[in-house]
Amino acid sequence: MGLLEGKKGVIFGVANEKSIAWAIARILHREGMELAFTYAGEVLESRVRPLADSLGSRIILPCDVTDDSQIDSVFNTLKNEWGSLDAMVHAIAFAKKEELKGEFLNTTRDGFKLAMDVSAYSLVALVKCAVPLMEGRDGAIVTLSYYGSEKVITNYNAMGVAKAALETSVRYLAADLGPKKVRINTISAGPVKTLAAMGISGFKSILDMVESKSPLRRNITQEDVAKTALYLLSDLSSGVTGEIIHVDSGYNIMGN
Repeated sequence: MGLLEGKKGVIFGVANEKSIAWAIARILHREGMELAFTYAGEVLESRVRPLADSLGSRIILPCDVTDDSQIDSVFNTLKNEWGSLDAMVHAIAFAKKEELKGEFLNTTRDGFKLAMDVSAYSLVALVKCAVPLMEGRDGAIVTLSYYGSEKVITNYNAMGVAKAALETSVRYLAADLGPKKVRINTISAGPVKTLAAMGISGFKSILDMVESKSPLRRNITQEDVAKTALYLLSDLSSGVTGEIIHVDSGYNIMGN
């Protein structure tokens, strides 16, 4: 019997078979969790639906996280289909490509608002709807961040600020959710070759730096992150909430 046998979870943020969210989905499924998936738009639906089908998922729903009515629709469906929820993965982030190069000083108002809305506030909006289905069930939530929230990473710009807001949101949410027996944590993942990451100017140099400077002298894989997500979404981490766990080959501990 798997660690998550009989449990149900929803995954927000699968983009394709190389995304971290998909690696998390596969390991959760392997451990027995029944999964629901969401997608934003027809292009992503064409990628997500075949992946979800391959795991036998029955619930595959549209969800633009900037639209509260679509968020409500997702959780109403989950309530009607399942009645309750044990886990949620938030793997959503977006900034306009032009905001991910040059100086942060030149960030536009609209670009800043969009990055914050999609990458940070969306967690709050989703948690607000998820908690009524999780309350009292020892539910668990995981979101994804990156070291650019703590230190200046060239070209990360508005996304770094959004990730900092995301991490702080997790701490405040943890305080709210604890009495409801719901945990929430963040994984600060090292750079991984995903669709989103490839939109950052100079991304290859970031990969090279981590490989040369991190204690493990390698870049992480999607599966490295997925294993930590499994820990955080299972009873193995029953006493852990509000934390930021780095999965980055130890790069964050280095001073140069």
